[in-house]
Amino acid sequence: MNAEIRLALRQLRKAPGFALTAVLTLALAIGANAIVFSVLDALILRPLNVPHPETLFMLERAYGSDTTPSESYPDYRDLRDRNRSFDSLVLYNIMGGVGLDTGNGNPSVVWPYTVSGNYFDALGIQPYLGRFIHASEEHGPNSVPEIVLSYALWHSSFNGDPAAVGRTVQINKHPFTIVGVAPRDFRGTELFFAPDLWAPIVDSPQITDWFSLEERGNHSSWAIGHLKPGVTPGAATSDLNTIANSLAKTYPKSDDGLKFSLSRPGLAGNTLGRPTRAFMFGLMLLAGLILLAACANLGSLFAARAADRSREIAVRMALGSRRQLIFRQLITEGVLVSLAGGICGMAGAAVILRALSTWRPIPNIPINVPVNADVNTYALAFLLAVFSGLFFGLVPVRQILRSDPWQIIRTGSTSVGGSRRFTLRDVLLGLQIAICAVLVTASLVAVRGLARSLQSNYGIQPKNVMLAQTDLKMAGYDADKRVQMQKRMLDAAAAIPGVTAVGYADRLPLSIGGGDSDVYADTTTDFRPTNAVADAQNFSVSPDYFRAAGTALLVGRAFTMHDEDKAPTVAVVNREFARKVFGSVDKAVGGHFKFWGDKRAEVVGVVEDGKYQTLTEDPKPAMFFSFLQHSASDTWLVVRSERDPQEIAAALQRSMRSLDPALPLEIRTWNSELDSALFAARVATVSLGVLGLLGAMLAITGIFGMAAYTVSKRLRELGIRIALGAGQHELLGAALGRTFRLLAIGSIAGLILGVLATGVLSSIVYQATPKDPVILGGVILTMLCVGLVAALVPARRALAVDPMILLREE
Repeated sequence: MNAEIRLALRQLRKAPGFALTAVLTLALAIGANAIVFSVLDALILRPLNVPHPETLFMLERAYGSDTTPSESYPDYRDLRDRNRSFDSLVLYNIMGGVGLDTGNGNPSVVWPYTVSGNYFDALGIQPYLGRFIHASEEHGPNSVPEIVLSYALWHSSFNGDPAAVGRTVQINKHPFTIVGVAPRDFRGTELFFAPDLWAPIVDSPQITDWFSLEERGNHSSWAIGHLKPGVTPGAATSDLNTIANSLAKTYPKSDDGLKFSLSRPGLAGNTLGRPTRAFMFGLMLLAGLILLAACANLGSLFAARAADRSREIAVRMALGSRRQLIFRQLITEGVLVSLAGGICGMAGAAVILRALSTWRPIPNIPINVPVNADVNTYALAFLLAVFSGLFFGLVPVRQILRSDPWQIIRTGSTSVGGSRRFTLRDVLLGLQIAICAVLVTASLVAVRGLARSLQSNYGIQPKNVMLAQTDLKMAGYDADKRVQMQKRMLDAAAAIPGVTAVGYADRLPLSIGGGDSDVYADTTTDFRPTNAVADAQNFSVSPDYFRAAGTALLVGRAFTMHDEDKAPTVAVVNREFARKVFGSVDKAVGGHFKFWGDKRAEVVGVVEDGKYQTLTEDPKPAMFFSFLQHSASDTWLVVRSERDPQEIAAALQRSMRSLDPALPLEIRTWNSELDSALFAARVATVSLGVLGLLGAMLAITGIFGMAAYTVSKRLRELGIRIALGAGQHELLGAALGRTFRLLAIGSIAGLILGVLATGVLSSIVYQATPKDPVILGGVILTMLCVGLVAALVPARRALAVDPMILLREE
């Protein structure tokens, strides 16, 4: 075996260009597969880092054909106490940023989970320091002023000091005692979000002014739990739905029609889990196609190299060398090349994965997924390398089996033209081209969809808009003082030179988080969910918000400062709300509807539809209320100006600091705030774009290799054709016609497969559709360019043939 390895290394050293091309081709393919698999493993295959993750499930509420993991606290308590299928159910909620003051008077923004008291005990997590919160401590709202720090926050904000346990800190101006530190490798129960700390959910009212803890219709938290031994998910679902039927009868106003199902936790149940799984498995399939294309490419190269070495192999066989030894040598060469490619590819993948593990796509939010390569990734890379080496190492075997060594020695070469319509090399090249066309189609669909996303109307016009965000609760303002402070902030921002419009909103369209409410007809008296006529997004805004946001007012009026707390409740709704609730836009203005139970509002205006949660959502109803009638501590200033963004940001900073120097403030453009909404689309586009580029590179090298090999083997024939008067067109047809026929066949097959395979993109990239003339034209043009670039050098060589020189040499 050592002798065969040494011989294989000598043979590869004799052809350094061939060896380097083969190693780099395989390194790119295996590296791409390792990266995609690591992300797939981190998000889908690898379970949550808790004891017995295989029995951990998330509860989903059914809404028609759709489901959501959101639960209310009262429903959770009933499910926890009455179910017979779970060891224990826990509840948690990902909160927005809160102010943590460690004693220096300058609060920093941290992102916590609020959790039920049994959260850590039920999950089986042990503290790194101190202790955890326990269910026995809960005695109603605001009864557990304790927090647990994450290991990362303990190190960054407390310098890893064990004495931090027992200290009292302030969260949004309320005292909390640090009782423990979570272990280093525990990142909560959502894969994409690593909380800075854990606080009791019963203390939510004083942290966030969330006074709806006891509202059964407020679904804002997530419930998970371990199944008891021997209980199946189906049995647990039946148990939960038995309780749901009872709750629906007891609380028809909030739980009518209640049904449950189970999903795997870690990606907000099926909300993120279903599209993420579809996209990642699709991406893994495309990465596998890249590897298959690389193997086809190398198989073609190895077959061509075996043909070039046909005389050497024939002599060895004529002298008595067994075919088995020759096969082993060819396979050894293939495996050596593949192992070298695997090592190089894995080294590059490890560097990229390390960077991805520290990447925070949205800088001010702790969204991050560790995707470092583990033993599974290295094992996959090794298996792919061995498989690839065997695959393209075995390609020349059939060629050698069919060869006649005595014929090769007499003629000095093997026949390339042959009588067969398609050779193995033709099939491999056609496969490469088809795979390339699939990847190019998918990448162009994603790029086109992203381009449309950036140019589409979301119901807002973010260009030339700066945002100033703060939380007045975090700054210590109570409910009575917030509206006055928000008015002062609006006036101060409007006084900045160059500002054309300023608006307030408690939250923005397409930002993280959200709130929706059931809407009822004005005649409704039974407010159970099944009687709702719409489920509408709700916002609290100032009078000039729509002008500042660039949202078109279709009919009616916007709010005024007279729409205050003592005046009748008024609302501005979007076109979809008007259609669903009133039948048309014209009938909406002056009409009334009910929400939040029996609260009544009059519609005074209708605005255009927009995107409120995701770019790919269908039109959703939305209702806007006056911030004077529905106040909130979350504060977004929408500042429109034609001035330079940096100048406006600096002026806003000075203006807000003049009102309150301690006000926590974040200022950025609205386009940068939309990064979170465009994140999935951009990741999909970049991923597919890279794979499409790799596919094009492999197709170019494959076509070039086939064309160059064909021309080199037919130089004598081409010389004779020239000598007999063949023109350039006939010459190129003879030299490259077969290659371009394969390009056409492979491109058409790949385009059809690509169109069929890109349906999943529509759930990730807004307006991504393969049924687009630009997409079809782009794929055809790209494949044509790939063919022309790859065949340029062989074509020039064919046209430069001098028949006299060839005939003299012969």
